[in-house]
Amino acid sequence: MNVSVEISLYPLDQNYIPPIQDFIDRLNSYAELKVVENTMSTQVYGNYEQVLAIVNKEMQRTHQQTPKAAFVMKVLHGDLSPTQK
Repeated sequence: MNVSVEISLYPLDQNYIPPIQDFIDRLNSYAELKVVENTMSTQVYGNYEQVLAIVNKEMQRTHQQTPKAAFVMKVLHGDLSPTQK
């Protein structure tokens, strides 16, 4: 089963760009994920179990590196990526 996840990361710090870029770069390092970025959020598409396991792992890593950070996430059933019809 596939899943679509939309994630926004809000580091509660004046230097907020590096933690966001680091999180996105880490997600992009997984070949099994399809990652689409825009100015408002990052969308991640792939196998349900793989996506959520990877997102969980990388969110935890972000919280270890940037303790004051908030994630907002939407999880939808199916691959709703722009390339799917």
